Amino acid sequence: MTKTTLTTRIRTLTRLTVTNRVSAVYLALVGGAMAVAAAGPLFTTGPDASLIWVWPALFTFPAFGFVAWLGEAGWGGEAPVWFLVGGIVLSALVQSLALGTVWHTLRGRRAHRTRLTTAN
Repeated sequence: MTKTTLTTRIRTLTRLTVTNRVSAVYLALVGGAMAVAAAGPLFTTGPDASLIWVWPALFTFPAFGFVAWLGEAGWGGEAPVWFLVGGIVLSALVQSLALGTVWHTLRGRRAHRTRLTTAN
């Protein structure tokens, strides 16, 4: 694999994962939920304060389901915070890539149909 090919593949992955509208909105939603969850302990001191982390995890399902399963298998329900937060971030990126790929595919089909319609 040449350097140019590798650079092209990295750019394509980045474009599909981060720089399209659908992925950007999704990542902003997950990032906002994580920011609110991280700031939660500053404003809430109740015993249920950590439940705010359910929202970022829910926004990243079904990919986070695999991370939760790994945490349960590896640590028996006591997975470290770094593992769960890293799992949320990784799950969000994987799902953002999937959303970007679907968006790109649908836009390509629409553009192809539009070209066929205008050509006739």
